[in-house]
Formats: sequence, C-alpha cells, structure tokens
Amino acid sequence: MAITLKGDQKISSVPTTKNKALRINLNANIYGTFAEIGAGQETVRNFFRAGGASGTIAKAMSAYDKDFSDAIYGIETDRRYVTEKRLKKMLKHEMNLIEDRLDRQKHPEKLFFSYANTVATINFTKKFKGHGWVGIRFQLDPLEDYNEIVLHLRFKETEARLQQETLGVLGVNLIYGAFYLNDNPKELLKSFYDNIDKDKLEIDMINFSGPRFTYVDNRLMSLQLVKNEMTNAVMFGPDGNNLLPAQVLYKKNILALRGSFRPVTKVNMDMYEQSKKMFFKEKKVDPDKTQIIFEITLSNLRAEGEINERDFLDRAELLCSLGQNVMITNYQEYYRLVEYFSEFTKERMALAMGVYNLIQIFDEKYYRHISGGILEAFGKLFYKDLKIYLYPYKEEESNQFINSENLKVHPRMKELYKFFKNNGRVVDIQDFDQDILHIFSRTVLKMIKEGEEGWEEMLPSGIAEVIKQNRLFGCSRRN
Repeated sequence: MAITLKGDQKISSVPTTKNKALRINLNANIYGTFAEIGAGQETVRNFFRAGGASGTIAKAMSAYDKDFSDAIYGIETDRRYVTEKRLKKMLKHEMNLIEDRLDRQKHPEKLFFSYANTVATINFTKKFKGHGWVGIRFQLDPLEDYNEIVLHLRFKETEARLQQETLGVLGVNLIYGAFYLNDNPKELLKSFYDNIDKDKLEIDMINFSGPRFTYVDNRLMSLQLVKNEMTNAVMFGPDGNNLLPAQVLYKKNILALRGSFRPVTKVNMDMYEQSKKMFFKEKKVDPDKTQIIFEITLSNLRAEGEINERDFLDRAELLCSLGQNVMITNYQEYYRLVEYFSEFTKERMALAMGVYNLIQIFDEKYYRHISGGILEAFGKLFYKDLKIYLYPYKEEESNQFINSENLKVHPRMKELYKFFKNNGRVVDIQDFDQDILHIFSRTVLKMIKEGEEGWEEMLPSGIAEVIKQNRLFGCSRRN
C-alpha cells in the first residue's frame, strides 16, 4: 500500500482497481483461470482492461446456461447453483485443468490460481437483492499445496449493473489480497472493501484454508467481519469453521440464548437444557428442523473497552467443545436480533434469558433512537409468534425466587408487561436446578484469574479440564 506525505501527516493511499489488476498482470509468475457464473465476466474484465493480461489469464469462461454448467461441473443433488459446494467444485475443477494442460517442467516458477464466483443478482421485481459465493484457490510457492479463500456476499444495491460492477471490484481485491496481503489476514479482509462503499455489499461469511493459513482461526476472522461493520451477524460451528447464517437458519425453528459465556457455567447449560425441552414441546416446533444458537453481542465483547481477541477465542473454545453453534452479532437490542432471524424463517422462535435481561427489555431508554419507541420495538419483537423462556433469579436478602410473576418493571411498563405475560409470550422455566442459582460467570472468572479453589464445580462436565489444559481466561495451572 502506497504512502504519500501531506504536511506532517501520513496518508494511506488505496491502490485503484486498475493498478491492482496491472500489478497482478505484470507478475510473470501468477497464472490462472477465471470462471464466473451468474453475473458474467466482471472480474476478469478488469484484468483485460488493465493491460498485460496475456501473462495472467490462462482461460476466462462463464457457463451461464445451466445445462452447460452441469456438463462441466456436474449436477448438484439439490439442483442449486449459488452454493458454497458449487463454488468449491468450480475451483477444484479449474485447478485440475490447469495442472493437466500445463507442463510444470516448462513452467517451474508459475504460481497457479483459479478464481470463481457463482452469484444471483437482483431479480426483476427487486424483492430479492441477490447474493453469491466468491473464492480463489492459489499457490504461493510452486512446490507448495494450494491455499483457499471462500466468502459469501449479499448485495445491497438495487440495480443488476451496479451489482455486477461491485462484484468485479471485489474479485480483483480478493485476487490481489491473496497474493500480496496473505501474511496479514486482517488487512486482507479489510482490503475487500477497497474502492467499494460498505453500503453496496455485505460479506457475512469467510473461511481461510491451506498451508499459509494454518495459523488462522476462522472464528477470529468471523469476529473481524462484525467488528469492521462488513456484516451484523456471523456464525461458526463446533469445528471452528464459519457457517452461513442464511443457510443454517433457513426455514428453521430458532431458540437463542444470549450471554457472556465468560466462562459458560452450569446455569447457562441448565437454561439451555430446560428451554430446549420446553421449546420442543411446542406444537409448532419440529425438533428435526430446529436450530439452537448461543449468541454473544459485540457490545458484550467490548464491555471492558477494546475487544480482547484472546478472551473471545477462550469463550468460543468452550462453547465449541460443548458442540454448540455460536453467533456473534451487532444487535444489542433483542428486537433487532429477532428481525434478523425473520429474514430467513417464518417458523416459531424463542429466546431464553434471565430475569435481569427481561427487565432491561422493558426499559424505555433502549428505544429512544427509533421513532415508535418501545411500542415499535415490541411490535417487531413479538409479532413473529415469539416466546420468551424466563430463567429465575434468587434474591439473596429475601431468599426468594424472582420470576415472571413477581419481577418489577417500571410503573409505566406494567400494563404492557401484563399484556405479553397474560398472552403467554413470557413463560417461566419451572424445572430449574435450585442448587446452582448462586453461580455467576463473573464470580467464576475472578476465581480462575486469582487461582482460588472450587470454581471447577460451577462449570459443566469437562469444561474445567478444557480451561486448565488450554490455560483459558488466565488460568495458570494444567491440572
């Protein structure tokens, strides 16, 4: 990245799309193919226009017709074309062709790559804005195995032509970043928006793989997407690889549990188990079509100032070890989270939470930024036939359990609260474990950091061992 001086200030200058393409073209060793399905040949066109493309482009193609595409890449069992599976098949197929058709002895220094995208741009009625998969498979050493970067995007522009142009710029940024920014994945990620306004495009999933990215934790890359405002929500599975929320949540019943999970405690898991039982008993809920999510907000990760990436990975490590899907969102208000879920499903949803969180939901100060205030927020929160499963709190002074029957909301909110309570939208979790209500994550965390005894019993089975083995949350002992 070029640096220019203006007075005493250093100004970072982002290379133009043409300059990026030209730098690739002028590198005598970079050589590969472009396969672009759906929007056309937007990416490769930038390389042709930049000049010197004959040393870079082995082949450019667009198998736009479905029959031609099937003949080249095979028929998908689900008959879908804009999928990650299709993209990876394209990348692998094109790379195999390069290896078959080019003599490695004749080109010993060449760094082969295959770039591909499969996208659906905005439809005629403009109800569906479009989305797509983009990826690159590439070498950084002729004797080394291939690396791969795969991402999913959602278009925000309302004209197909503009979406195609944006896709072309993104493709150049991806190829340029793969070869020249691979040693700094965070900067590579940011560079995807070079010469692109953020309101034109959303990137909501990315995965890095290959020998040069063995040190990259894809969960951390997910966090960067939200942190950099490239998207508002990301998801990763128990294996640590990032998931596409739209794919995981599509037409599913959704049960979400929000927390800090710092660390995950017996209370968290009791809330999970009990709310799951209640959710599965609902007439409108099919257990086989249900997705349960442990959600952490960005504001929670920033609770102590700047985001501590090690702390984030510690939380993620524990939830993944429990076999859970984890979501990171920029939705501090619950109604925004439900709105997001509603983009992908019309099935029943539920939120499991503690008493304190429910009281916060009925606090008007969280809704001053929207014109309709709390009534608008609640209209969005509850209109999807949503239920709240409430986990009780034990008051130390009175030794009393606080639940939906005796919790106190602001006097102005009493009637509103009664309306939702009486209509069965707020339901108490009854079969909770009374012996663990004294456990709080912050207490456990303090005990771990200060080396106190007894915190192990406050955590789910096996979690203490994971913390000690990996020295998570500042734990200093391994046994």
